[in-house]
Amino acid sequence: MNILIIEDEDPAAERLEGLLSEAAASAKILARLDSVAAAVNWLSAHPAPDLIFLDIQLADGLSFEIFRQTEVNAPVIFTTAYDQYALNAFRVNSIDYLLKPVKREELTRALEKFNKTQATVMLPDLSQLIRQLQPNAPVREFKRRFLIRFGDKIKAIDVDQVMYFFTEDKINYLRTRDNQTYPVDQNLDRLEELLDPKRFFRINRQFIVSIEAIDQMYAFSKSRVKITLRPPSEGDTIVSTERSPLFKEWLAGES
Repeated sequence: MNILIIEDEDPAAERLEGLLSEAAASAKILARLDSVAAAVNWLSAHPAPDLIFLDIQLADGLSFEIFRQTEVNAPVIFTTAYDQYALNAFRVNSIDYLLKPVKREELTRALEKFNKTQATVMLPDLSQLIRQLQPNAPVREFKRRFLIRFGDKIKAIDVDQVMYFFTEDKINYLRTRDNQTYPVDQNLDRLEELLDPKRFFRINRQFIVSIEAIDQMYAFSKSRVKITLRPPSEGDTIVSTERSPLFKEWLAGES
């Protein structure tokens, strides 16, 4: 039985390989890989193994990406640290799952299941698997309002009212739909982390703009774009050369 192990933690891979040598005398480990890229390269260049042991989180991303980049014609046993709530998803969409740290009796059970089903290649249903795991995925929350202090007053401004942020004389500001300007405590680097990237984009070192703030766009040079904002801005609203490709993807809803 030719086996491929895809696991980015050396101790876990070594433990699995040792348990396989005890539980399946016929097992031959073809390779131990630690990343999506290495797995894609190996699977593209070699005949399909009889069985793949696949960790979910690899060195360069989630292992689901392997199935999007290359054809996988082998049954899969997932090895995972996901909690109990998620485990049924792996059981339904693969030969089996092994919860880390892998135990010998669980490995034996998974191999017995594989032997019973190996006449039919079982490939994971990634779309269903991802949907079932989605409740467990942390939902990123973005900033919803800013508290603005001016003098002895404090004003709360919803993000929905903000058209853009900008820097002027080393002070950071936001400008609202009704053309009011207020100082903010955060610099643009920090604001990038706090704002929803589907709504806001940093066009250069001076501006972060809302999609709703863009009034018109012009080809400024071969690789740059000039935009006009509403409300009007005083600063330079040219999308930098390095940001222009990402800006176009953002406008098209591709990022």
